[in-house]
Amino acid sequence: MKKLALLSALLTLALPSIAQAQTPTKPVTLRLQLKWFPQAQFAGYFVAQAKGYFKAEGLDVQLLPIGDQSPIQTVATGAADFGTTWITDLLTARQQGIPVVHIAQLFQKSGFTLVALKSSGLTKPADFKGKRVGLWPSGNEYPAVALMKKYGLTTSLDSTVANPSVQAVTYPFDPSIVFPDKVDLVSAMTYNEVDQIVGLGYSLDKLRIFKASDYGVNLLEDLMFTSQKVLDDKNFKGSGLSGKEVAARLVRASIKGWDYAVKHKAEAVNIVLPLCGNTCKGSGTRSDAKEHQTWEMDEIAKLYNAGPTLQGRAGYLDPAAYKANVALLKDLGILKADPSADAVNYSVWQEATGKK
Repeated sequence: MKKLALLSALLTLALPSIAQAQTPTKPVTLRLQLKWFPQAQFAGYFVAQAKGYFKAEGLDVQLLPIGDQSPIQTVATGAADFGTTWITDLLTARQQGIPVVHIAQLFQKSGFTLVALKSSGLTKPADFKGKRVGLWPSGNEYPAVALMKKYGLTTSLDSTVANPSVQAVTYPFDPSIVFPDKVDLVSAMTYNEVDQIVGLGYSLDKLRIFKASDYGVNLLEDLMFTSQKVLDDKNFKGSGLSGKEVAARLVRASIKGWDYAVKHKAEAVNIVLPLCGNTCKGSGTRSDAKEHQTWEMDEIAKLYNAGPTLQGRAGYLDPAAYKANVALLKDLGILKADPSADAVNYSVWQEATGKK
């Protein structure tokens, strides 16, 4: 018994050394590609950086802005190691043979809307027939197309339809380019363009806001992903850590940053503001950067604090929600078949959180 006790004590003393051996002697440098310019949409990552959460995990994280390009391409080519994107982008990339992998779902609810003036008389999606709808390009139109298809409407984006019921007007994100003179409805995220439209002189009481999620179209948005190559790497950038271990550390620190950001929204806004300059501004009377980012942070918190997050499982991709997203994208003809099982790697989230 004494020998067993001595052996147990020696093993206990050895454990810290084993843990230390698993921690890199210097921070592991990695690049996280954001889906847009710096703004409160990415507050959790900026907070994780400012509060030292990445550093505590042994990571030196470079947060890369991208503008109107695709994070999928930068990660797939190795220009970035990890990225944020929408689930439709990730699954369509997989369908094209690009080996990107979902590792964490930060936003649990869609923030996509279509906005009209109340004076237009539009009160329900069925009323969109015969109207002009402003849509964003490069896959960002899918939530609107899904909403309209659910109500039996076709759009001019579908070249196989001779007489579409809705005329799509594609434009580069800024609602002031088309709304309300050139379109009857315009695409808008709850956390960004809705406030820009208010700034253009259309107060909320003059607007009819159709939230896609209210009509059963909840295509999930901001998630974290990486490449299969990174996950398979046994020695990520010579750090002594596997790519999967690095991914788990990144997810763990990011969730911690998001949890802090949504609980301390004003502080999070103050962290974001110095990083974004003019890209933080709204439009017209709402052009003040701090005012616009405060709106954005309030709305982003609603997308984060939903679904699994409310059950203490922030970052978890609900299998039922994922299945519903796949079914919807197949129904639209965007996906031709179910994605392979390795499109989502739950083990990264499990290692990051210690949960199943």
